[in-house]
Amino acid sequence: MEMEKVYDSKKVEEKWVKYWIENKTFSSKPDKTKKSFTIVIPPPNVTGSLHMGHALNDSLQDAIIRFKKMQGYNTLWVPGTDHGGIATQNVVEKLLKKEGKTKYDLGREKFIEKMWQWRQETGDTILDQLKKLGCGLDWDRTRFTMDEACSKAVKRAFKKFYDKGLIYRGKRLVNWCPRCNTALSDIEVEYHPEKGNLWYIKYPIKDSNEFLTVATTRPETMIGDTAVAVNPNDERYKNIVGKTIILPLVGREIKVVADYIVDMQFGTGAVKVTPAHDAVDYEIARRHNLEILEVIDANGNMTDIMEKYKGMSAKDAREQIVADLQEQGYLLKTEDYSHSVGKCYRCGTTIEPIMSEQWFLKVEEMSKRASQVAKDEKVKFYPASWKKPYTLWLDNLRDWCISRQIWWGHRIPVFYCVDENGNKTSCPPIVEQDTPAKCPHCGNTHLVQDNDVLDTWFSSAMWPFSVFNWGENPDNEELKYYYPTGVLVTGHEILYLWVARMVQMGLEFLNDIPFRDVFIHGIVRDKHGLKMSKSKGNVINPLEIMDQFGTDALRFALAQSAAPGRDMQISNDSFLAARNFANKIWNASRFILMNKGELEISDTPQVKELSDKWILNEYNQTIKTVTRAFEVYDIDVASRTLYDFIWTKFCDWYIELSKIRMTSENVEEKKQVLSVLIYILKGTIKMLAPIMPFISDELWSIFNNTTESIVNSSFPVYDDKLVFANEANQMAVVQEIVSKIRNVRSEMNISPAAFITTKIKVLDESKFSVVENNQAYIKSLGKIKDLVIGKDIQREKNSALAVATGFEMLIPLEGLIDIEKEKARINKEIKNIIAEQEKYNKKLSNPKFVEKAPAEEVARIRQKLADTQSKIATLEETLKNYEN
Repeated sequence: MEMEKVYDSKKVEEKWVKYWIENKTFSSKPDKTKKSFTIVIPPPNVTGSLHMGHALNDSLQDAIIRFKKMQGYNTLWVPGTDHGGIATQNVVEKLLKKEGKTKYDLGREKFIEKMWQWRQETGDTILDQLKKLGCGLDWDRTRFTMDEACSKAVKRAFKKFYDKGLIYRGKRLVNWCPRCNTALSDIEVEYHPEKGNLWYIKYPIKDSNEFLTVATTRPETMIGDTAVAVNPNDERYKNIVGKTIILPLVGREIKVVADYIVDMQFGTGAVKVTPAHDAVDYEIARRHNLEILEVIDANGNMTDIMEKYKGMSAKDAREQIVADLQEQGYLLKTEDYSHSVGKCYRCGTTIEPIMSEQWFLKVEEMSKRASQVAKDEKVKFYPASWKKPYTLWLDNLRDWCISRQIWWGHRIPVFYCVDENGNKTSCPPIVEQDTPAKCPHCGNTHLVQDNDVLDTWFSSAMWPFSVFNWGENPDNEELKYYYPTGVLVTGHEILYLWVARMVQMGLEFLNDIPFRDVFIHGIVRDKHGLKMSKSKGNVINPLEIMDQFGTDALRFALAQSAAPGRDMQISNDSFLAARNFANKIWNASRFILMNKGELEISDTPQVKELSDKWILNEYNQTIKTVTRAFEVYDIDVASRTLYDFIWTKFCDWYIELSKIRMTSENVEEKKQVLSVLIYILKGTIKMLAPIMPFISDELWSIFNNTTESIVNSSFPVYDDKLVFANEANQMAVVQEIVSKIRNVRSEMNISPAAFITTKIKVLDESKFSVVENNQAYIKSLGKIKDLVIGKDIQREKNSALAVATGFEMLIPLEGLIDIEKEKARINKEIKNIIAEQEKYNKKLSNPKFVEKAPAEEVARIRQKLADTQSKIATLEETLKNYEN
């Protein structure tokens, strides 16, 4: 079988994507003769298209699935997408806005139809892109978090929670997005630093000329204050706790209360308490039985507590209230102040904490169990450092606000009995998985469903078992076989939003963990370490990289940088280097295939020489390192180990050494070395296949003359019979000698085509036989014409010296270079470097430069100076070699 001269990644990728899908290479059915290994994909939002974060996450999952499949597991990787709740609804609302319409113009039913239409047309874009990435998903099992199976699971779970008394409806302080008009959970709020002000306001003490100074960042909410709080340990306010003060602008009497949550270092140590609009204030109010007054409504406007500010936006009300405080003499001073402000994670609008009637899920007991399985390492984190923040968050978790005031999502399966005017009757709410025909309490057929939908993460939390039809049949065989899954691969940003919730749900409904391992990777940053964003203009599009450098290059560049838990810096140079690696593999394979020709080569390596044993030993150690790395999700270690083995040990050393026998007229000798080359090449591309599947499958098909995918072969296994420690040590001696000779050739500007004479003085007698027995290797790789080995060799004039462990290599330079011309060149170069050195010294001796220049610039100049000193030392040492 022939190979193209140049590796055509586009052609190869198109071929194998089609093959894997058409042949259902990654389809899976329960097989009790094999162990299962399952991954459920973190379902991307239907609004999304492939970005670098997806490329990283899905390449890593694919590498794991392929590795486990080659280890003999019955693997399954379940694909799917998430309906995305607020994010997806926002997309369709924007499309309507372009038509001059709102969702209210359509009404709920028609708007939902529009949502489904949009989802059908564009919602699978990212799944098609994952196919191009080479992801080994079982496409026949594709799920959507609002498909029938997932919807049944959600309704079943809600009813079970409700019947158990864990779901309740109540009015509580929630995070509210005025733009999206919905509640958000605590972990859906992103905090951003903002510059603002700290206003110092006088609160008069009743029946006194004294006042209490309160500092606040939100004067617009002060008309809803129901107390001022101080820390009981604050000596400044010992005598004021319990006193009555007068609320400025309003005139309402409120009390001073003592609470340990108050930060004595903030402002004056006395803080206003507005329970309806601050989470801390809400907790203070609960402890002290304070009244709760709502100042801001769901649209972000002021309520009617004070007529003057009624209907104003919170921002306008702030300006007016500050002006009124100033006018009435209550404002003492204003300071600049930087603080964190909560933003909606989907639209970026500033969050407004408000009191709202919502559905909540009690999570205390679920959280304890979810925390304990991590502490017991039934769920293991990679890296382990993420276990502590995970358990800490669960140990302090409050009840989950699960309702959202949007239309797109799983509508809450609660029904109300209503009269002919649509008013709720006195009958209790009805919670059923299917819409009831009549009220079970009174027989009335007029029923309406609750308007709210469930938080997107509610359905996502059930993903590891909802994809296996738990909602319809919780005892089905597929669920029993594939659950729990093997590993969840995810970024740390959804550790709380999703990972913890899945563990809670899995333990609650299946009494088992949803996955055994959690592999947390970092995020992809640009070459400067900055997070990629459109505003910065530093986004790298993986689809463009795949087109320019090849998909294997994209995958390998990401894999070798994917140290668990750590962010990575990546640039076009990373992908270029990975493409060069693919080309290196292709060229080496082509060289081997061309030399093989029509020869029949043994499947078992025929070991003859030192180099054969050395490369088999290195190959065997590579198997051990790579296998272990895959098993603990150090895919970066696996990638770098393979790179080093293939590029350096196999190509640069062994293939070069093999050329001595490959050019031999002795056919048996040629077949012998080819047996080793092909054996190692096949095994190496097996190890590489999980990371670079396209080139691996192509080479596998060529060298085996098969159409079968490489993932159906077995992953190489470490073999004690391939341990050649003594030979590896001997080869290390040869490599050091050759490397030192090559360094001399480079430093002395000896032509690469020139053959040289080399004398090796043996200082360590125990290594004499190693050099003597392997002269052919040293001569071939060092391009040596005459090699002399001895114990009493003396250094000649105009010879270069190289030192290795136990040896000195002497290389006569006469006739190889014009020594006088070379000396003149070196002296000139030293002179130029000294001039450069003086320039740097002058800059660094200037106090203005050192004090005013950026620190990184000063450091750069200092490094440049150090480099010049190192260069001069090297050149001067070279001159001495010519003069001795």
